Amino acid sequence: MQKAIVFGANGYLGRHIAHFLKQQEIEFIPTGSSEKSVDGYPNYKQIDVSNIAELQQLDFNVDFVFAFAGLTGTGSSPEIIERFTKVNELGLANVVTCCESAKVGRLIFPSTRLVYKGVENTPLKEDSEKEAKTIYAQNKIACEKLLAQSNVSYTIFRICVPYGNLIDTNYSYGTIGFFIGKASKGENITIYGDGSLKRTFSHVSDIVQVIFDSLSLSETVGQIYNIGSNDDLSLLEVAQLVAEKYGVSVEFVDWPESALSIESGDTIFDGSKLQQVTSYQYQDRLTDWLEKIG
Repeated sequence: MQKAIVFGANGYLGRHIAHFLKQQEIEFIPTGSSEKSVDGYPNYKQIDVSNIAELQQLDFNVDFVFAFAGLTGTGSSPEIIERFTKVNELGLANVVTCCESAKVGRLIFPSTRLVYKGVENTPLKEDSEKEAKTIYAQNKIACEKLLAQSNVSYTIFRICVPYGNLIDTNYSYGTIGFFIGKASKGENITIYGDGSLKRTFSHVSDIVQVIFDSLSLSETVGQIYNIGSNDDLSLLEVAQLVAEKYGVSVEFVDWPESALSIESGDTIFDGSKLQQVTSYQYQDRLTDWLEKIG
């Protein structure tokens, strides 16, 4: 029987990885920094990835290690930079150290759209120009380099804007979660500028499925992949879809200087590299998902 460890099992993507493993009846250890499992896993372990002594309590002789633990967000204060670097970079370095001394089949790491320098109306390939404007993006680039220099078998998946939920019904993450959170309370949706910035929106079921489809393929070892989708949309288009569903309006506000200074521009993913190797056909569309939720 295959075995796995899921770091960040209380986070959005980590929870869905654990959910999929459970459905596939793959034995796994869910871990997180919180005291308890949000999904009630009886074998959950509270682990601080920045403390290697805690990591060494785990049995790393597993087929898969999902390194989905980490801090997200923005900020540039010395305290934030220190905290993000400790958890995100040192944390992954500690996980890699443990993997290198054990018989780990594959380490899977999620990266982000924020490593790219956006280009207007241009799908970005894995080797497109990089520009990290936040500490989080800088952490991700550093972690990608760390894995490339390590002695572990790994695969990195860059994810643009995930949405949807297979666990908690209508809840969604990030941008779409923000829009729905406002609109479902009868509040108008606010967007910066004219809302013309474009993103690739990927449903979490597609994200998880294409990751697992790739893990049985030896040619995906040591590779970085963009995860694609059926939806390359502007923020205005998405806001209008959500607003229409809930009967509210979209309001435009000026960009705050702090937000504009870290905005990457259009980040549309070219996911052909991953599709070519897996032959995966993305199943979900944002319009269909919005019709189903309450």
